Amino acid sequence: MKNYIAGIILAYSAIAVAQDKPTARIEFEAPGAYPEGIAYDKASNVFYVSSARLGTIGKVDRSGKYTALYTDAALKSTYGLKVHPDGKRLFACVGDANYSIYSTPDTKKKMARLISIDLKTGKKLADTDLSKLVPGEHFPNDLTFDDKGNAYITDSFAHAIYKVDASGKASVFSKSDLFKTAGVGLNGIVWHPGGFLLATGNGQGCLFKVDINNPGNVTKVKIDQFFPGADGMLLNDANTLTLVQNGGVDKIFRIKSTDNWVTAKPAEATLAGDRFKYPSTAAIAGNETWIMNANFSELGEGNNVPSKKFDIQMAVFRPVK
Repeated sequence: MKNYIAGIILAYSAIAVAQDKPTARIEFEAPGAYPEGIAYDKASNVFYVSSARLGTIGKVDRSGKYTALYTDAALKSTYGLKVHPDGKRLFACVGDANYSIYSTPDTKKKMARLISIDLKTGKKLADTDLSKLVPGEHFPNDLTFDDKGNAYITDSFAHAIYKVDASGKASVFSKSDLFKTAGVGLNGIVWHPGGFLLATGNGQGCLFKVDINNPGNVTKVKIDQFFPGADGMLLNDANTLTLVQNGGVDKIFRIKSTDNWVTAKPAEATLAGDRFKYPSTAAIAGNETWIMNANFSELGEGNNVPSKKFDIQMAVFRPVK
């Protein structure tokens, strides 16, 4: 009987250890970069990563080899990244919100740009200034594309969504009192083929729905859970999205809706034992979901020795009970 009980204890211990083991990671060396944005290029099977501290845009292969795609100290910080639907260009949100080592009084919380990079040559193709669209402070954070090639960019400090059309013309797309909050507001954003945008409210811990044809029509998606620190998002299908939450929670959620995003609820989530490190954004690579661990808690603690290594971590989801 003692041996039987001991066997059960060992079995349960093994299960506990297995469940507490973090999921797979791709570790890469990019000293002091603190990548925040991530995008996957299926044509070359590489991830592109941004840099909140250096502004460099790099690429990481599956083996963890990091190389710079585009370097320019004038970028200050790069955040959200997206590969254009044509597969030939990478777009990046550029600003100077907080952590850049190249920050100056002329750019601090003032810079707001959207740039595009040729993925074949690594050269900058376009550079659109967004800073004059709305007065005040700026933090261009994330972007998405619709089916017409228009880009939509969140500004976390101006509490606005900008639109840059296929010709490069920039305008204010939506600005609502619902977006307003202290600190970081709008953050992650996705386009839904049903004719609307979904955007996270980082400070409010909520999800906004914005009508494409009537951008003044902004509503909060009704969810019986708050997500303070809500960051990047992915639209998996018409009824499912992936939401990255940091701010000490550091988990990834799959959220589902059955009524065209009037209401929604968490359906799946990662485990605390996965130990994400200030996760920020997500990318889909085949059937896998990979998360950028931004490690921003180190910067918030005033770390004088910046990390040299960072990692992209796979998200494995379990049903929410």
